Amino acid sequence: MPGLLAIAAVAVACGAVTLREIAEWSRELPADLLSCLGFRHHPLRLRRAPSRSCFTRLFAQLDGDALDAAISRFLTHRAAAQAREHDQDKRIPAKAVDGKSQRGSTRLGQPRRHLLSAVDHDDARTLAQVEVAAKTNETAGFKPLLDPLPLEATVVTFDAMHTVNELLRWLHEDKHAYYIAIVKANQPLQRAAIEDLPWSQVPTGHKTSEQGHGRTESRSVKVTAVDAALGALHFPGATVAIRVHRRRQEASCKQTRETVYAIANLPLSRADAEHVNAYMRNHWSIENRSHHVRDRVFGEDASTISVGSAPRTMASLRNLVIGALRLAGATNIAATSRYNAKNPSRALPALGIST
Repeated sequence: MPGLLAIAAVAVACGAVTLREIAEWSRELPADLLSCLGFRHHPLRLRRAPSRSCFTRLFAQLDGDALDAAISRFLTHRAAAQAREHDQDKRIPAKAVDGKSQRGSTRLGQPRRHLLSAVDHDDARTLAQVEVAAKTNETAGFKPLLDPLPLEATVVTFDAMHTVNELLRWLHEDKHAYYIAIVKANQPLQRAAIEDLPWSQVPTGHKTSEQGHGRTESRSVKVTAVDAALGALHFPGATVAIRVHRRRQEASCKQTRETVYAIANLPLSRADAEHVNAYMRNHWSIENRSHHVRDRVFGEDASTISVGSAPRTMASLRNLVIGALRLAGATNIAATSRYNAKNPSRALPALGIST
């Protein structure tokens, strides 16, 4: 099993996106690399690469929770080994939680697979992953996803689906974590409580304006302290309320405006508008630097793998490769995969494989 998983991980790091491609890629490996990956001699004194059916059987039967836990430990260990001393002004570490559907996994009447992940804001390293029945079941998977992680003095960001008092209380009281919780119209009482705050009297704390991808977007952020009554009534442990006003202008389109409200239990010394804006923007690293890469570089949405645990196993290997390559200094996963494909030995150090 270690050899099969190692060869699959190296294949993905070299750009393989399907089980067939993994098997075809492995057949081209020289004997010395097969030996390095743990393959023994065949009775005919040759080292033989595994077949596609071998990978299919293994991936379908793997324990997804155990594999994700092992990958998380590996990436966390490598990140800790690279950690350096930081000054006291560094932002509090932050993790983003979001779900992703595997669109191509709907076959033979099976429901589409849906995975809920926790990703580090800074390096887009996947810290944990669980499979849930559907997108509407994400809230039920929130605690099982985060419970194994040490979250004390860590910011957790998520979308409005998870802004539930029980979860906020669990983060604040049990995990001793900080949260930034988006509040939308699907929570009318909580939304009204924040909207009724005297925002006109709160000065704008931070402004940004950006251009790119054919549009211009400006953001203004206001942060105000909330009293204990508001926290006790609606948001356990809440210390500040947040108002973000966005204006977006796309070419030949009407300007759009949106106001987003959020609540947080950050310490007041770290809850200024600039820090809050950074946390809320970096939350989307889970989409832009993890889920998007899995789709565009590794073809996850187009994958039709659907048997047993195989869809989740492939997603886990993609998470491993993305995290390992980023920790090794890669800024463009697609380009790095193409570079590795020319010489597979280049991918080994990033995956912790000694030659």
